[in-house]
Amino acid sequence: MTARSAKSAVFLDRDGVLNEAILRNGKPYPPRDPDELVITRGAGAALAALKRRGFLLIVVTKQPDVGRGSASRADVDRINSRLAAILPLDTIEVCQHDDNAQCDCRKPKPGMILRARERLGLDLYGSFMVGDRWRDVEAGRRAGCRTILIGDGYGETFPHAPTIKLASLPEAAYWIIQQSGYPREVT
Repeated sequence: MTARSAKSAVFLDRDGVLNEAILRNGKPYPPRDPDELVITRGAGAALAALKRRGFLLIVVTKQPDVGRGSASRADVDRINSRLAAILPLDTIEVCQHDDNAQCDCRKPKPGMILRARERLGLDLYGSFMVGDRWRDVEAGRRAGCRTILIGDGYGETFPHAPTIKLASLPEAAYWIIQQSGYPREVT
């Protein structure tokens, strides 16, 4: 099977990539409920372009507030359902643990990506991880994906540099399409 015919995916962090992160004292936080959900500019068109090229779109989001007891899984599921109703996503993987749980799904560990690979038969070498923080980039790198950092990473230190740093999800989608050998779409 060639890389072109294998199933490839774009793994996407949720908060700060698909929806606006809520900044408090310079630190990003998730929305608390669907009413706080604001889709990032151009996300719908960017994801639609990736879908037209055959990429599976998989959200891999860590929501440690569930494990810490400051949010419920039902709250997270409502936000994810609203996101999936707006954007052309294939599936959403959630890690609800905080660092103390020592799970294999909490980014920077690649457990969510690896489980999606097994379940969906994905080619991770032909796949991409798009995130806004070092943990996203590191999870993608550990899984064998090319990695894209959106924004400035909130001033965090990165143990390994992303494959590329871009300003927005639409820029990331365009770069992914270029890397995959597809011609630019005329709109």
